[in-house]
Amino acid sequence: TSVEVYFSFAAAADGSEIVNGKKVPDGKMPYMVSVQNGKGHICGGFLYNEEFVITAAHCDVEKPSHVVLGSNNLNNNKTMRFKIKKCKHEDYTKTTSGNDIMLLQLSNKVEQIKLPESGTNVSPNTKCTVAGWGKTKSDGEQVKELQMVEVSVINLNQCRMVWKKYKGNIPNNVASFCLQGDSGGPLVCGGMAVGIVSFNYKYNCNYPNLPNVYTDVSKYIDWINKTVKQKKCK
Repeated sequence: TSVEVYFSFAAAADGSEIVNGKKVPDGKMPYMVSVQNGKGHICGGFLYNEEFVITAAHCDVEKPSHVVLGSNNLNNNKTMRFKIKKCKHEDYTKTTSGNDIMLLQLSNKVEQIKLPESGTNVSPNTKCTVAGWGKTKSDGEQVKELQMVEVSVINLNQCRMVWKKYKGNIPNNVASFCLQGDSGGPLVCGGMAVGIVSFNYKYNCNYPNLPNVYTDVSKYIDWINKTVKQKKCK
């Protein structure tokens, strides 16, 4: 199965905040989810419908047990916590082989974000947004307040050339956004979650000009709908 991902450039991370990024006001991006285990935040995610969250399959290695939502500040005592059941894509083995997508079934129902139609393409230069609670530099600590940055989709061939310089093997499309440690969060274009943060070069924020990889949500709409209908997450 081919890897389905997007290409774009974004700001790199430096210091306590994302360069050219900003904190997200509370009440904005209510679809954002913090995927957590007993130690705290491990991945980002976003609401698909009132009962399911979409995140990256590779986040399962950290053994997520619940999700937190309802506030952009993870220290806010008004956040809501939900236990989860997991539906990882059956063909997922590793990030670079694709299918890096997982559904989390919530113990209670909430509000969601729109998804693109199956096969939707995002044109080059489209302005999109990435948000998360991940690290703002490779050796830094995770932030507690939701951060966001605007990115622009770039040409596929341009991205391939950039990765080739680092001997990277990237199929199809890629996106660049360096918020290390916040895999699973959405790439939002026109109010729709079109991508899922998957992986970057050597899990390192020190390559700001090297695009990171996002799973193309539109290629998995059928799988999402089938999995949601079956409700067999474990």
